[in-house]
Amino acid sequence: MSSLTHITAPEGLAPGNGYSHVVLAEGKFIAVSGQVALDADGEVVGAGDPEAQAEQVFGNLRRCLEAAGAGFGDVVKFTFFVTDLAVMPALRTVRDRHLDPGRLPACSAVQVAGLVRPELLIEIEALAVSPA
Repeated sequence: MSSLTHITAPEGLAPGNGYSHVVLAEGKFIAVSGQVALDADGEVVGAGDPEAQAEQVFGNLRRCLEAAGAGFGDVVKFTFFVTDLAVMPALRTVRDRHLDPGRLPACSAVQVAGLVRPELLIEIEALAVSPA
């Protein structure tokens, strides 16, 4: 795991709800493209089911991070793209199964009009730093 420092609430800011405001890191920079709920054959997993889609997305993120020699503990920032903010509770539930709640990365969530395929509800991109 890389050397990360999580600052959940800098002076003058309220603590984030499920994220760190700042993450400091040293090491090898890794950018993971936005991952969606597609399986290895390019088929949508969990059409209409935000929790199933989030589980597939986090599985895809894990595979990408592992390919770069990293893991979820090395993620410094996620960007969540959702087609409906109503999927956020399911997304957070799945996120919490994969991440250490005491070391949450910085995070942005953006509601979008649509993703690359209409059945997709969630896309997540990640920035990570692993040991050099």
